[in-house]
Amino acid sequence: MEHRIIVAGIGPGNPAYVLPAAAQAIREAAVLVGGARALADFARPGQRTMTIRGDIPAVMTFIRETLAQDDVVAMVSGDPGYYSLLDALRREFPPEILTVIPGVSSVQFAFARLALPWHDASLLSFHGRQPSASELTYQPGRLLGMLTDTKYNSRTIAALLMNQGWPRETSVAVCSRLSYEDEAIWRTTLSEAAQAEARMNCVMVVTG
Repeated sequence: MEHRIIVAGIGPGNPAYVLPAAAQAIREAAVLVGGARALADFARPGQRTMTIRGDIPAVMTFIRETLAQDDVVAMVSGDPGYYSLLDALRREFPPEILTVIPGVSSVQFAFARLALPWHDASLLSFHGRQPSASELTYQPGRLLGMLTDTKYNSRTIAALLMNQGWPRETSVAVCSRLSYEDEAIWRTTLSEAAQAEARMNCVMVVTG
């Protein structure tokens, strides 16, 4: 293939946290692929676009057909290397035609907001999946950073961790709408989070 797929991480949401290299690739793209919010924020008149919804095979078909004429810039939330469309692209296309521009992941952003180093953290995703019991095992001093969704949210995950042996008084930060004007960080305990209103599609940081 003569043309390339540029996978551009667009950070946690606020355009201020998009790397200049990603912003340039998006601005100069003839063809943009991304979620509805990303396209609303970044697409310009004259660019050909494809919205990523639930039908990933359709997205892959669009990209494959488009590569005959143009490069394709695929915008992904956060960092492309952390639970993004990059996995699916690597299964469909040779890695030699992929150019990846990193971005700021929401997990990375959450740890920054909490002024916490994350080199010793266990990073888990409950986004459409549940980590194994061994990944959730309690150890004193253990640090978890977790992506959540609507089913596995601040309430259900807090209860699950306590069932796995985490103490009720364990500290947890529930980080919502990161980088936006209505960003909210709720510092609480697992026992309180398990009883409170669920917060969804957020990042949870748990300190054992």
